[in-house]
Amino acid sequence: MSKRRKSQRAADTTGKREKVRDVFVPRPFEGLTDEPEWIALRELVPAASAPLRLAPDLVEEYGDREVLLATVLPMAAPAMTKPDGRVFIGLQRHQQSGDVSRDLAEALLCALRTEPGGQVTVPPLPGPGPRLQDVLVDGPLEITMHDGFEFWLDPGAADDPTVQASLERANAAIYPTVRLNAARAAYWCQVPEKAHVRWVLPDDEDAALDALARLSAAGTLTLGEQTKFAGMFRAHGRLVPVWDLPEDTPAGEWEQPVADFAKRYAEALADPTPLDAAARRARHGLLGRQLTLR
Repeated sequence: MSKRRKSQRAADTTGKREKVRDVFVPRPFEGLTDEPEWIALRELVPAASAPLRLAPDLVEEYGDREVLLATVLPMAAPAMTKPDGRVFIGLQRHQQSGDVSRDLAEALLCALRTEPGGQVTVPPLPGPGPRLQDVLVDGPLEITMHDGFEFWLDPGAADDPTVQASLERANAAIYPTVRLNAARAAYWCQVPEKAHVRWVLPDDEDAALDALARLSAAGTLTLGEQTKFAGMFRAHGRLVPVWDLPEDTPAGEWEQPVADFAKRYAEALADPTPLDAAARRARHGLLGRQLTLR
């Protein structure tokens, strides 16, 4: 074969391969009613679930299948199907693209196309296509917190020693976490030697940062005595402030302090005046206290 034909054949072969390009979406859950809770379940909560409703066109094509959103699935799988037709979608997974919403929608579609009880195969880079906002009926998430991952299992599955051992390993990684009623997407958790409150703020980052700066300048950024504002991190286009708390104070004791802080925060957020010098200094300081550990 001549060099020219070799080159042409190589070009033809290359032309048949479509390279999947990744796209970064900074706010993948934008537009969903419970955007902060989606973020919290992905970034903060070890074991929780919430039912999802398929969009009407998917119900017409696949039937009114029961779909359960889970923080994490066995082996951090993106999706799985049950023999009875139920579909589980995992928020926290090993492989992902730059658009979490597109990833989750593709995992859901792959699971719907898979025979009940079969192994679901999901591409690491799904490419262009529908997103969560396209495949679900939007609404508030009805979140159930779990102490363990038994909700993964079908009846009797835990009798298998291998399954039981795997479940015990997964449960051992769970740290105590409580969803607070005082603020949407606010969670108390207990980690070794300390406890935290972590709150996914629903507001624009700049506006939220200004409000926190006002509170910092006023000396009202903590949740009370023996608490410390530890810093904050960004998650999917939203700010997540974190407070260090005494380890031995139960989660329920923080409902009122968080409610009081939420009121102060709302007032600071609504303040239309420019930041004064103290608040500007506080804002600069907050930017220097961004956390990387979650």
